Amino acid sequence: MQGTIDGFSYGLVTPLVAYVMACLGGALGLRCTTRSMLVSQSWRPGWLALGSAAIGSGIWTMHFVAMMGFTVEETPIHYDKAMTFASLAVAIVMVGVGIFIVGYRGARGAALFTGGTITGLGIASMHYLGMAGMQLNGKLEYNTFTVSASVVIAMGAATAALWAAGQVRGVMWSVGASLVMGLAVSGMHYTGMAALSVHLHGTDAPATGDSPAGLLAPMLVGPLAFLLLAGAVVLFDPKMVLGQPTVTPVEHKPGVPAHATVPHQARRPSLRPRRTVGTRGSRTPQNH
Repeated sequence: MQGTIDGFSYGLVTPLVAYVMACLGGALGLRCTTRSMLVSQSWRPGWLALGSAAIGSGIWTMHFVAMMGFTVEETPIHYDKAMTFASLAVAIVMVGVGIFIVGYRGARGAALFTGGTITGLGIASMHYLGMAGMQLNGKLEYNTFTVSASVVIAMGAATAALWAAGQVRGVMWSVGASLVMGLAVSGMHYTGMAALSVHLHGTDAPATGDSPAGLLAPMLVGPLAFLLLAGAVVLFDPKMVLGQPTVTPVEHKPGVPAHATVPHQARRPSLRPRRTVGTRGSRTPQNH
């Protein structure tokens, strides 16, 4: 028997809040990525790690806020805590790999494609691993074509967001990149949910695992507290908000045009004074 799925049991509240959370995490993470391209080599890993954690926390929070509006009428839904938080770790690690590639190799060419692909796959992996932690009296089935479309959406939008973040052209570029990142996560999520169908079992065996209410407190308090902390770091660093370098870059950094310093060499003085043609003396005597 097929279950009756409702992904919007609270109307537009959960999709809108989920999109805002994805944009918040994306804005903080991509701004940290931009900042990493403007600081010295020793500070870059810290900014990239902070950006990875911000994006991973944002998309994970977005997913489970959206899942608060997901119900199957014929069966209660529970969540396995270990699988749920494993999806958070996967999101941070895979997004981090993509961001570190772009942060060190630049937002162009093969580095941008590789970083965007890995980041998009991280978003998709987080989604489907989180769905695997969902427990109910039935079996989850997916349409292969729609699942593939959701992964392509995630990779394409993530690549576009990293490209915009790598331009280092001020705060408006990062805002636009965060909106694209939020669109990537939300579009991927609801496209993936459209691929889902639930085949119910005949028995009424109760599902095991934590309820959504049991996951609500750690889900909101933990990642949201981290996002607020990351937001405070951004707000109290005006140069980071404006996209200005801390110091004048010396070595080549991705996203910052390299200006080679060419020393001006003074013209060496001539060892022998140049003679004027009109006053050049003749070596042979002239007859007058």
